[in-house]
Amino acid sequence: MEIKVLGPGCANCQTMEEMTKTAVQELGLSASVEKVTDIAEIARHGILTTPGLIVNGKIKHSGKPLPTLEKVKELIGSEV
Repeated sequence: MEIKVLGPGCANCQTMEEMTKTAVQELGLSASVEKVTDIAEIARHGILTTPGLIVNGKIKHSGKPLPTLEKVKELIGSEV
């Protein structure tokens, strides 16, 4: 499973990254979590507002408000 958290490094982006890593751990998944901070690369993925969450190449979240940890677990779990 490939997971990407996209954002320039703002507080919300950092929170999304932390929640994503926690969700992966709590779900007991073997997944890589990659942080993407390059604006051009973020745009190439189709994310116009950050933070973005991509799971297995599918956009699962973009922008505000931030999802809860439970919602992040649901978004990731839907790709298992």
